[in-house]
This record gives sequence, structure tokens and C-alpha cells, in this order.
Amino acid sequence: MNAPRTRVQRRPVHGVLLLDKPLGFSSNQALQKAKWLLRAEKAGHTGTLDPLATGVLPLCFGAATKFSQLHLDADKTYVATVQLGVKTSTGDAEGEVIAERPVQLTPDDLARVAAQFTGAIRQVPPMHSALKKDGKALYEYAREGIDVERAPRDVSIHALALTALSPDTLRLVATVSKGTYIRTLGEDIGEALGCGAHLTSLRRTATGDFTETQCVTIEALEAMSEDERLARLLPAEALVAGHSRVTLGTEDAARFLSGLRRRGDWADATEVAVFGEEPAAFLGTAHVTANELIPGRLLNPIEIQQILLNAPANATLCETTP
Repeated sequence: MNAPRTRVQRRPVHGVLLLDKPLGFSSNQALQKAKWLLRAEKAGHTGTLDPLATGVLPLCFGAATKFSQLHLDADKTYVATVQLGVKTSTGDAEGEVIAERPVQLTPDDLARVAAQFTGAIRQVPPMHSALKKDGKALYEYAREGIDVERAPRDVSIHALALTALSPDTLRLVATVSKGTYIRTLGEDIGEALGCGAHLTSLRRTATGDFTETQCVTIEALEAMSEDERLARLLPAEALVAGHSRVTLGTEDAARFLSGLRRRGDWADATEVAVFGEEPAAFLGTAHVTANELIPGRLLNPIEIQQILLNAPANATLCETTP
């Protein structure tokens, strides 16, 4: 006989949880676990991490999901361990060994390769990725033994440090643009060194301004009370910390929230975070052109009220399991 499902009372939860994604969890599994622990109605993440990767995974709840795209586009920093001399079918330790070559590594080799892969480069996306071809993820083709032609993509490696941990192992630290595959970077570095390589570990240490020191683990969340879990949430406006800031009076704020442009003495800006003056609340994003504040993604009045009251309302009873 099946055990009864745990019934939880869902509620509106708004904010950003910086999770330290554990090894072996998919990004969606981590999201669903955190959503269950917070009893949140609505949640999303800001870009996936492979199950074999750990580290910074910002999770968005409620109103914050409207701004998650901003961190999909953010630069990210990774730390990886690269095994030289061994190529695998997936570019990481999960794949089958497909080639082995001797390793002869010198400090000059590391300096040359680090310089070669710093700046604007082109990458061919790996078959074991979530990119889609004809509506089907590349990893699904890979599981069927089908190799699909992939066009190279332009990415930027803003900073790259390579350190020899042993004669055949490297520590790789890279800050990269969106769309960069660290597995592919590790493989390409191995080819440039003439020996091949694959990743044996991968950790994201930063995405945008968010760093691993701000993160909480799933185990720590599980040990917290509900109030402690809610206290770990950053406000939705944490996702727009780098935007210019505009504050509107009560009348202008109400009109702005209804989608109307406002005029004022503002300089042109492509990224603006808009706040109300009374009550002091985050209203959404906009851009300014020719002294006009043009609405972008907006919170609705109910979301703003819930955030200001910091109390769930209209909770619904549903069935779920962690």
C-alpha cells in the first residue's frame, strides 16, 4: 500500500534564495526541494547547473521570477578540476574513456594555453547539453548514439587561471560570459596541450554579484524553521542591484504600475529599477529615453502588498512530495 502524500499549504512567497546546489541534483530537483520547503506557489531558477556540478544557483520565488532572465545573462565564475591525458564521451567523469595520451606539461605550456583561451573565443556546444535541435535536447540524441552537427558559438572568457595540481591534473578558474560550457573549455585546453582532457569536478562560485559565501545548502534549509527559511530570501530587487534607480511619488507610481510612461528629469538609461516613495516598494524595471520612463517588467499591486505585509495570503491546499 502506498504511503499517503504529504499535504502542504502553498502560499505566495517572493524573493531570491541563493542555494548551494548539491552534487547529483539537477537544477530542477534542487528548485522543487526548496519550493517544497518554503511552501511556495511559484518558483523558477536562473539557469541550470549540471547534476555533477555544485555551487551558486539563484532560485526565484513569486514576483522575483519576473526578473530571472537578468541572471541568465550574467557572467559566471567556475572552479574545475581537469584530468589531462584522458578524453571521455561526455567531457566529464561520467562518460566512457574514448582516448588516452601521454602528458608532458611545462609552466610555459600553461601560460601559452591560458593566454590562448582568454578573451573572445568560439566554442562548439557539447552533445551532452540541453541545447535543442528540432525540439529535442542534444543529450537525448547523444544517448541514442546520434551526433548532431552544431554551429560554433561566440563566448568570452573574461579571466582564466590554470594551476598544475599534479603532473596530469589542473585547477581551472574561469570567469565567463553566458553560454560558455566549462566542460568544452576543459576539453579544448586538453587538445591545445596535445593530450586531451576531461573534467572531474565543477563548481560555480559566482553568478553576477552573487557568490558562494551567500549561499545556503539544502541540508541547512531542512534544519531551519519556516521563519528562518523565509529570512534567507533576498528581495526581488536584489536581481536588479546594478540598475540605475528611480523613485516615484504615489500618483506617478500608481500610473507607472498601470503601464503608463512617466516624464521626468532622468538621463537616458537602458536598465532602471523603479521604486515607490510611499510606500517604499520595488515596482519593477524600466528604461529611460528622452526623459520618459518606459515600463518593463512590473510587479502587480497584490504582489507588492504581500511583500510589504510579509504575510502569505490566499494560500491553497495542494498535494506534493519533496
